[in-house]
Amino acid sequence: MGETRTAAPSNPVPVKERWRLPVNLANSLTIFRILLIPVFMVFLLEFQLVPYSAAIAVAIFVLAAVTDTLDGYFARSRNAVTVFGQFLDPVADKLLISAALISLVSLGRISAWIAMLIIAREFSVSGLRLVAAASRIVIPASPLGKIKTISQVVAVVALILPRFGYFLGRPLSWYLIYLAAFFTIVSGIDYFIRARKW
Repeated sequence: MGETRTAAPSNPVPVKERWRLPVNLANSLTIFRILLIPVFMVFLLEFQLVPYSAAIAVAIFVLAAVTDTLDGYFARSRNAVTVFGQFLDPVADKLLISAALISLVSLGRISAWIAMLIIAREFSVSGLRLVAAASRIVIPASPLGKIKTISQVVAVVALILPRFGYFLGRPLSWYLIYLAAFFTIVSGIDYFIRARKW
């Protein structure tokens, strides 16, 4: 007798596809920014006696900050905006600024309360965006938010380089970090006010 064969189902149940990391140029730049954070901290905190370590730390920090602009540009220009990228990009930004501020507190270059104020604002706005995203509402970046980011980057660079300059007997970094804190607070309030309209 011949073997009995079971006929294959005419409509097989599709196998659930595995989730794959949406790797594109924009997301790769975001991941690269996150990977630069520990390198930046090592040069800033551990290699202080190495010649030009502060300058190298600044270069790494600025490079990481520039990728924030590039990943958004490539995501929009190449129509490669992903949910993963929309989530990871602001997280990478917050991690970079938080790492810089915490390191500077450790070095005694900035008061802990200013660092905590800025970090608390950053994660509060991130939480607001997550709540809005759960309701399928996208809160776009505001012009104040962009000014805030630039002011933070400039302040961090000035704080890493103590001989950045002086004005009225105080280092320029003193004025710049308070200016960054001001824009951080104002832009945070602006996000929460605008969120009430959605």
